[in-house]
Amino acid sequence: MKKSFLSTIAFAGAAAFALTACSSDSGETAEGSEDPGSAGDELITVGFAQTGSESGWRSANTESMQTAFSEENGFELIFNAADNDPAAQISAVRNFINQGVDAIVLAPIVEDGWDDVLQEAADADIPVILEDRTVSASEDLYEAWVGLDFYKEGVMAGEWAAEQFGDTPTRMVVLEGTTGSAPANDRAAGFNEAIAGTAIETIDSQTGDFTRDGGKAVMEGYIANYGIDNIDLLYAHNDDMGLGAIEAIEAAGGVPGEDITIITIDAVKDGMQALVDGKINFIVECNPLLGDLAAQLVKDVLAGEEVEKTVYVEDQTFTQEQAAEVIDSRLY
Repeated sequence: MKKSFLSTIAFAGAAAFALTACSSDSGETAEGSEDPGSAGDELITVGFAQTGSESGWRSANTESMQTAFSEENGFELIFNAADNDPAAQISAVRNFINQGVDAIVLAPIVEDGWDDVLQEAADADIPVILEDRTVSASEDLYEAWVGLDFYKEGVMAGEWAAEQFGDTPTRMVVLEGTTGSAPANDRAAGFNEAIAGTAIETIDSQTGDFTRDGGKAVMEGYIANYGIDNIDLLYAHNDDMGLGAIEAIEAAGGVPGEDITIITIDAVKDGMQALVDGKINFIVECNPLLGDLAAQLVKDVLAGEEVEKTVYVEDQTFTQEQAAEVIDSRLY
C-alpha cells in the first residue's frame, strides 16, 4: 500500500485558505446547478456520511468538509450526520447510492460491518473515499483513505507518559473513544505499546464515546470508586472527554493537572486552552482539516487519475509552553 506523508505546516496553509469561507454546521443539502467558477460544467454530487457531532474536533472536521465541497468549488454536497449510530450511517450510504451520487465520502463510525454496502457502491460504479476513520473491509471496495495515524498518536502520548513517570508506580485510568472505532482501537494499542515495561498500571478503562458528557460521567465513576488520591494519570482518547473529566475532578475538589496528570489527543481550541491553563498536561494533535485533501481525491478519482491509497497528515505534540505560543493562531 502506498503512503503519502504531508507536513502539518503545508496542510495548515491549505486549510487556512479553505476556512476563509467557512460554512455552517447544518445538515442541509447544498443546492446549485452550475459551478460558478466553470460555467457550463455540472456540479459533482457528493454524499458525505459523517459520524455525528460528538466533539469539537468533529465540528471542525465537518466545517472543513462543507467548505471544501462547496458549490463554489464545483460540488453539490449531500450531508448526513449519523449521531454515532452505525446502522443509521450505513442506511445513509445506501441512500446516497440510490440517489445516484457521483462519489461518496465516508467517515465510518466503526471499522466493521461495511462490506455489503461498499460492495453495493462498487456495483453502482460510485467511488468511495474514506475520511478520518478506517474500515476492515477489503481495500478494493474504496479508492483511498485520508486521515491521521491514530496508532502513532497513541504511541506519542504513551512515550510522554513513560518519560514523565519512568519507574515510578503510577495508577492510570483511561477514557476510551467509541467502542469499535479505529481511533479508539489504535490510540489504545499505540499507547499500550509505548508504556510496556514501565511502572504505569491501568486500573480502569471505559468508553466515554468521545463526548464531553461521557468523559465527565465515566470520570465521576472513577473518582467514586478509587478516589482522587488513588488516581495518578488520566489518558483520554480525545480532548472533549478530557475536558469532561476536568469538570468531574474539579467538582470533587481536586486540581486537574496537579492531583491527576492528564494526557489527551486532538488539540482543539478548548483543549489547548486547558493545556495553557495547566489543567491538561500534554496533548497530541489530530488535525481535523481534511476537506481540501478529500475534495481533491474525489476530483482525481472521477477524472480517472491514479491516487495514493493512503494519505496521512502528520500530527504535532504540545506541552503547556508550546500551546501558549501557538494557541492564538490555531484554526480549530
